Amino acid sequence: MVITLMDGARIAINNCLAVKKREMVLIITDTERMNIAQALFEAAEETGADPVLMSMPPRSRHGEEPPEIIAQAMRRADVILAPTTFSLTHTQARKVATRLGARIATMPGITTEMMSKGGMTANFRQIARQISRLHRRIKNAKEAHITTEMGTDLYMSLKGRKWVTEDNGLCYKKGSYTNLPAGEIFIPPVEGTTYGNLFIDAAFVDKVEKPVRVTIVDGFAVDIINAVEVRNQLMEVGHNAFNIAELGIGMNPKSKLIGNILEDEKILGTVHIGFGDNSTFGGKVQCGIYISGVVTKPTLTIDNKVIIENGELK
Repeated sequence: MVITLMDGARIAINNCLAVKKREMVLIITDTERMNIAQALFEAAEETGADPVLMSMPPRSRHGEEPPEIIAQAMRRADVILAPTTFSLTHTQARKVATRLGARIATMPGITTEMMSKGGMTANFRQIARQISRLHRRIKNAKEAHITTEMGTDLYMSLKGRKWVTEDNGLCYKKGSYTNLPAGEIFIPPVEGTTYGNLFIDAAFVDKVEKPVRVTIVDGFAVDIINAVEVRNQLMEVGHNAFNIAELGIGMNPKSKLIGNILEDEKILGTVHIGFGDNSTFGGKVQCGIYISGVVTKPTLTIDNKVIIENGELK
């Protein structure tokens, strides 16, 4: 069966967000994603909803706030979809809209091809069940340890932090939010506790050509090798951009490594480490940038329980 862009838009509107007649649907895009936004607009219109499309120039980085006029509109919407070049997930505008009850799907870096194959074609109900089962095993986690044959050896405290389980592709409740494509469970480590070596071998914004080595001390990346552009982006923001913001676990069996972090970090059996802002999902660092790096074939141990072994979810 061939899935078209319009089919993917209908999956997002009907299956993932369950848009209802007369709901106020806000579609936020930029000049690089207008065709996808238009398909979502038409799919929302088919349901009898009242869609509005707002466009802006592309932001300069993931986590940068949208223009205030868009932030204001987000506070009034029932449903928000954001097919944008850079992510609005880790913004205060998204956080406020969530608190006010909007159901939100952010789609940073989404492409026409991604709307019709890969992660977007997954069974999100099944992914939601798998995330729920995993959450029952690790919900009271106190510490995590990640290793790989390449040399990753990373420790972090999770004590007192809560896993975010909503990124399962199903936004039916007020105040729920997800990426699309969806499929991960994640948590903000306790600031200042992460230490060790990290080798990012899959994606760090884009697909990596050489493994990126990151040395982490007292919760901050102090050295990043083989990722000059990413390091420069973090340096432009300042010290807090090097904060170890997130530990995420990929849960989508349809996601493949395509060089787009939106899909890459959802690959089943991978882990990803986020840098920068974690204030929007339970952490304490607010700095207006968020970047993640994906690690393949990890062994993840949480409180002495093996959760992933060499890339296989246990």
